[in-house]
Amino acid sequence: MIERAVEIPTPDGTADGFIYYDDDGKKRPGVVELTDIRGIRPATRDMARRLAGQGYVVLLPNVFYRSRRPPVFDFEMQWGTERTMQRFAELTGPITPEAMERDGAAYVEFLSQQPQVAAGPMGAVGYCFSGALALRTAAARADRVRAAASFHGGGLWSDQPTSPHLVLPRVKADLLVGHADQDRSMPAESIARFDQALAAWGGRFTSEVYPRAGHGWAVPDSPVYDEPQAERAFRELSALLERALAA
Repeated sequence: MIERAVEIPTPDGTADGFIYYDDDGKKRPGVVELTDIRGIRPATRDMARRLAGQGYVVLLPNVFYRSRRPPVFDFEMQWGTERTMQRFAELTGPITPEAMERDGAAYVEFLSQQPQVAAGPMGAVGYCFSGALALRTAAARADRVRAAASFHGGGLWSDQPTSPHLVLPRVKADLLVGHADQDRSMPAESIARFDQALAAWGGRFTSEVYPRAGHGWAVPDSPVYDEPQAERAFRELSALLERALAA
């Protein structure tokens, strides 16, 4: 498995990141993997490497390139503390809904230009806050992104005019959404409203609530990591990509 550092041009600057692929000369579908708030680190690099092993070329961009290079948390993250919340605001503040779409489109374009990537449909997957980024990427590049997944994605539905669910009419991808049932960023009422929006959209989707799961359960170095649930999520992600990205 090749892991290569890359520089990704975007309308707002240059994003650093990594790309993963088997070095056997075969062209494979591309998948953009988007990190949680803690950014690129050993755990997320391992996740991207594992997904590439399923038969994909995986791009792992530093979604916080406007603010800093990894590690984006160079201290112990403790939710609610002043230092952590200041860093959180520093990282997420520049990533507006419009910036998400610009970035997502740039990541897809960069990945599509790699010689290892097959022409045809691509995928995007996000975790925590980047679940919304995966959805907006699917909307921004509906011509290429035909599979998108979000695991414990926060704020996917709200009554605000910037809510991620409002991009659904532009999405042509098959969607997989795995919610945590103990997640203040996506409570039961919001999940229900998001499911209503998905049903009205009319595309193909799976939306499931993972029981006894906290926000962050799918990421191996998360304090609430749940290995059986995470493995189930990986199997369902693999099935989605195999179905939607098949040549």
